[in-house]
Amino acid sequence: MKSPAVATPATATWTWSLAPALLVCLAAPAFFVLQIAWLGWMLLTAALIGAWLVDRHHGVAIRPSRRAAENSPPSLLRDLSLIAIGQLIVSAIPLHAELDNLAFLRFTLALGGAVLVPYVISRFVYGDYAIRFPWRGGGRWSRVQWIWLVGVLALGWLILPFYFITSGVYQNWPVVNTPDLIARLFVGVGAVGIWDELFFICTVFVLLRRHAVTWQANVLQTIVFVAFLWELGYQAWGPALTIPFALIQGVVFLRTRSLAYVVTVHLLFDAVVFSVLVHAHNPGALPIFLV
Repeated sequence: MKSPAVATPATATWTWSLAPALLVCLAAPAFFVLQIAWLGWMLLTAALIGAWLVDRHHGVAIRPSRRAAENSPPSLLRDLSLIAIGQLIVSAIPLHAELDNLAFLRFTLALGGAVLVPYVISRFVYGDYAIRFPWRGGGRWSRVQWIWLVGVLALGWLILPFYFITSGVYQNWPVVNTPDLIARLFVGVGAVGIWDELFFICTVFVLLRRHAVTWQANVLQTIVFVAFLWELGYQAWGPALTIPFALIQGVVFLRTRSLAYVVTVHLLFDAVVFSVLVHAHNPGALPIFLV
């Protein structure tokens, strides 16, 4: 059984499915903002129990037969369990930006596992192909899409230096004053940016959209997206930037159906982030910003 590159969304606006979906997403602020692990575990547990009750009420089998699975609605419990597993894996490590070898290994295992494990479970245990990565699902990029890429660079150049430097949040990243550290920062920022789209958009957003209308699923995935970025270092008034960015990425993904495009947008934005961090830690090294 194959599913479309971008899952078909739910059609009913307000349903009981929203309650467990909200709970599973609120676990992210518990893990990554408040950093209260037990609260995150409780929210995930409540979310999964609620999802089981919703599935039971609607007669959705958790493990339908292969023939029944082709015509049965998606299981809320199965889909939210994948989001919960991803969050649990990520929450197992501290997310403070570090550039040593151990930190790179820790991030690789945790972030990689948060994408790979839910995918493998969806593909080989649940057999529902719920998680997919449509690299070029929308075909060639339009003129508007190319213009948006330029706009992303321009907006980043105008906004990010002011945010990082005046708020002081650039200090949440290590000092980068040698070629080796600068190279490590470049790789780290880019790798996390790619992972953001694989997990928050292609996993969390796509799974939520199977049970909520598009705007609701987008708002819910933004909660998880922004909470993760908060612990990573985008603090102070950072959510004023990361909330619209996360919402826009969800919309862009649906419009383009292309993982390649949303990754490109994110990497361009992160290229400016990288440049600002180098500039902030080494005043005068990159005299291309207004601040």
